[in-house]
Amino acid sequence: MKGSTYRRCYCRDEDGRQLGKACQKLSSRKHGTWAVRQELPARADGTRRSFSRAVEGDSKTAQALLDQVRALLSVPSKDDADGQVRIGDLLEAVSKDKNAPLPDLAETRRRLASGHSLTAALTVGDLLAEWLEVKRRSRRRTTLNGYESHVRVHLRPLLGDKRLERLAVRHVQAAFDAIDEQNETIAAENQARREQEERCRWGRGGRPPAAARAKLAEERVKLAEMPPYRKITGPASKQAIRRTLRTALNFAIGREYITFNAAKFVELETAKRPKGLLWTAERVERWQATGEKPSAVMVWTPAQLGAFLDAAEGDRLYAFFHLIAHHGLRRGEGVGQDWEHVSLDQLTVTVAKSITVDGWTPYEAAPKTEESAGTIRIDRGTADVLRAHRARQLAERDELLQAGLPVYDTGKVFTQPDGSWLHPETVSETFRRIVREAGLPPINLRDLRHGAAALIKAAGGDLHDAKEKLRHSTIVLTSDTYMALFEEATEELTERAAAVVPRARKSEIVSTPVHASLTQEPENGDDPQPV
Repeated sequence: MKGSTYRRCYCRDEDGRQLGKACQKLSSRKHGTWAVRQELPARADGTRRSFSRAVEGDSKTAQALLDQVRALLSVPSKDDADGQVRIGDLLEAVSKDKNAPLPDLAETRRRLASGHSLTAALTVGDLLAEWLEVKRRSRRRTTLNGYESHVRVHLRPLLGDKRLERLAVRHVQAAFDAIDEQNETIAAENQARREQEERCRWGRGGRPPAAARAKLAEERVKLAEMPPYRKITGPASKQAIRRTLRTALNFAIGREYITFNAAKFVELETAKRPKGLLWTAERVERWQATGEKPSAVMVWTPAQLGAFLDAAEGDRLYAFFHLIAHHGLRRGEGVGQDWEHVSLDQLTVTVAKSITVDGWTPYEAAPKTEESAGTIRIDRGTADVLRAHRARQLAERDELLQAGLPVYDTGKVFTQPDGSWLHPETVSETFRRIVREAGLPPINLRDLRHGAAALIKAAGGDLHDAKEKLRHSTIVLTSDTYMALFEEATEELTERAAAVVPRARKSEIVSTPVHASLTQEPENGDDPQPV
């Protein structure tokens, strides 16, 4: 395409017309201004256009500018018609603003290759959209759902309009400060709603009088207009949001969009992993009085676990709870376990698949991490429980076939009576019902997996044994969750060991056991038997 550098002036004749090349002063090198003109690719509608700009300097300065323009024009290949038009649009827009700098060559090349707009700055929102599109091809649905939630609820509203190349630590820090401010608003709104709900109750017994009913109706109208309850974004969630942003910015660095990750240097409150605590007698008593759990991760003592398994023994999912309680499978791993990966003779269970949910829809995937996939050795008692479960499963299948009803051969160890997949939430609902009916202190189904760590300690194992049994990626994760649990168990065993020593005279100081026994309570003077 044609292009050139030239010298021009703005001198005018007596009639006010520009002299242009007719100006005799142009023969002097000091007169006039150097300028550049370069023909551009035609517009999308076929019309012609050009780039022109005056420069401050001499002919060498003008030639350097022309070389930059031509370098930009050479970014798209000659057979890339769309790219040629886009580069033309970019240079035409720059030409219209005499103060606009020429685009960076490397950045323009990256944007053209990635399909981003050449005439608009790349924003954090643009990056997040591109990054999520790449993640959709490779990530587990549950992980992707978490990413999308962080982007939709927090990152795009707070940072989406920021120019990516200008994103600084202060911008990211301000975003998390805004989350903290929103938490304060949510907490205040939640408290106001609780107080309003109290005003909507008639706590005096019997039917309220007409005047009180009218007042209650007014208060209920006010309640309906108030915002619903919302969860605050806690320290662990904020750390997860930052990890999402940091991963997206690392992706941008890999694509050479930026060279600095602003999320890396943001200071946040450290999220503390909940400690696993035993349901000791004192904690059970306090829970019964206040309804409060001492920790988010509570673990039954072996005696309490035995009481649960006794209560669950008549349920068709008893084998599921037995397997998780003794060998620490996750809920999705238990529901997704195939018979082909179970060897009752060799006493092994190989975790190879997991069933989890996307919203409410179950889907099959690989286990949570690479370390989660592996072979577990089971005890003979568990093998006998699984044999009995298999016999019951086949009996259910035969009954349906005799009744002319459809059955499904999914190969799963734990299924619906017709052999179809068991929804993960079904086992959670069944677990909560049995716990409630047995009157046991509350734990979550995932805490039943944590209880396997207590059994390891009761059997004389250590944190490394727990790590291997639960298939954690690092012993740090095991230690963070179970150190307090193991210390409590060690204290209990120490007290019991000291009590074995016979003394001729009892001490006047009577010590009360601090913790619930890690073994079944002895009966009729027998030695305690482990669960």
